[in-house]
Amino acid sequence: MIKGLIREMVDKYESEFKPVKNKVSETLQISDYIDHTLLKPDVTLRDIESLCAEAIDYRFKAVCVNSCWIRDVVRFLAGSPTKKAVVVGFPLGACSSEVKAFETRWTLEHGADEFDMVMNIGALKGEDYDLVMKDIAKVVKSAKGNAVKVIIETALLSTKEKIAACVIAEAAGATFVKTSSGFAGGGATVDDVSLMRFVTSPHVKVKASGGIRDRETAIAMIEAGAERIGTSSGIRIIAEE
Repeated sequence: MIKGLIREMVDKYESEFKPVKNKVSETLQISDYIDHTLLKPDVTLRDIESLCAEAIDYRFKAVCVNSCWIRDVVRFLAGSPTKKAVVVGFPLGACSSEVKAFETRWTLEHGADEFDMVMNIGALKGEDYDLVMKDIAKVVKSAKGNAVKVIIETALLSTKEKIAACVIAEAAGATFVKTSSGFAGGGATVDDVSLMRFVTSPHVKVKASGGIRDRETAIAMIEAGAERIGTSSGIRIIAEE
């Protein structure tokens, strides 16, 4: 079933794909797109507190942190509309589905309301599509209706694999497909965002992440179809408005 859907989408992409450049309003509030992100291994509590204060001050859409910080993020963002996103199975996506599901449930119980999971890249490349879909579906179920963003790690994939990843993520119930973890040697590109937007249905959103450090690049991603931008350079991007 899923292999047939992937073949159909590969054929459609090869015969019909044309890059689309969406018109961006001059009044665009780019802060509404930004997941203010801090995922380095040497992050301290003081760093997390600063991240949250910046998110409030600049009205970023969300903060995105490693799961161990979720209780602190909830405390620092109290009373703010800023979303509280955590990464799941990060950065490799190579832990078991049960571990990913547990991490999702645990962080949900402690206040997370968005989940950026890394898909099982090796299983995808080995064409074990059922495993990939079940892996995502377990996280989606554990998230209980909250947003799940599936990191497909575009830098490691062929065009066919990128298409397969998007088709599977949508079939498994993902809210977003996301380009990159930022830990795999490559980040978001306009071409990849355009592909992901073409391949997925309108209700599935695209998040561009990795290497987005200035307003020009962020706008290019939005024009290509991104509805969320993951970056640790949000303040710089806003300053360029």
